[in-house]
Amino acid sequence: MQDDQNKWLGMLLIVGSAVAYSLSGYFTRLIALDVWTILFWRGIFGGLFIGAYVAWHYREDLWGAVRAVGLPGFWVMVLSTLATICFINALRLAPVADVMTIHAAIPFMTAILALIFTGEREDWTTWAASVIALIGVMIIVNPQASGGYLAGYAFATTMALSYAAMMVIIRKNRHVSMLPAACFSAFLCSIVVLPFAQPMQVSTKTMFDLMLFGTAQFGLGLLLMTAGTRLISATRSALIGSMENPLAPLWVWLAFGELPAWATWIGGSLVMGAVIFDVLTKSKRKQRAVEALTQG
Repeated sequence: MQDDQNKWLGMLLIVGSAVAYSLSGYFTRLIALDVWTILFWRGIFGGLFIGAYVAWHYREDLWGAVRAVGLPGFWVMVLSTLATICFINALRLAPVADVMTIHAAIPFMTAILALIFTGEREDWTTWAASVIALIGVMIIVNPQASGGYLAGYAFATTMALSYAAMMVIIRKNRHVSMLPAACFSAFLCSIVVLPFAQPMQVSTKTMFDLMLFGTAQFGLGLLLMTAGTRLISATRSALIGSMENPLAPLWVWLAFGELPAWATWIGGSLVMGAVIFDVLTKSKRKQRAVEALTQG
């Protein structure tokens, strides 16, 4: 029963993470600054947000929690930083819908990496849902536009691979909280981009938008994802997190009129349908198992 409760909590955390992360395209379009300055302040505010939670959660055992992350935490920090930098650059260089549908390939990448490096096997429903999400990518990304958006697609693909590898590491080391590593990754991102940024050339209004970008989107999304991935499989976490993909272009469309193509609606529907199919199938299976035990 406790294990089932943890899995449901994990799913809820990942859903919350997906909603928070889905605001990335909105803030990237909203804030009229160069990408490096955005990344700098996003990392600062996100790091402060996660750091405040970590300090409150661990209190007297804070230093012990930091030391516990070890080498896996170092790689989570590096991969998270790489994924963050690539993601924001991709959103600036290619349509939000295209970037988010490349993001939809993460469940498939995660399943492969988890099988190779951890031996964590998924049942047929999760594999099928991951393949459907991958088909969504193939439908939405316009090959005729790939020449103009080649750099954006390259950044998006690197982001997806980094994110998948990070989730596998978090899941493999689920006995250790990687929240301190998530906090450090936010600050590391700011340090890496500082030589290219102009952090002092920001108005008061824009600074408020950057604060929201760093806390409500980046900090909250990373915190919920890091906590939720410990409770469910890496592949399933990535699959549920792919709900972000159709939501991101939806917010941009509503706010800025950047209307997604019909292919985006079709691919987005496939992604959402795949997530719902996987969650409902596993839920019904567990319910039948509980009923069988009760009757037995």
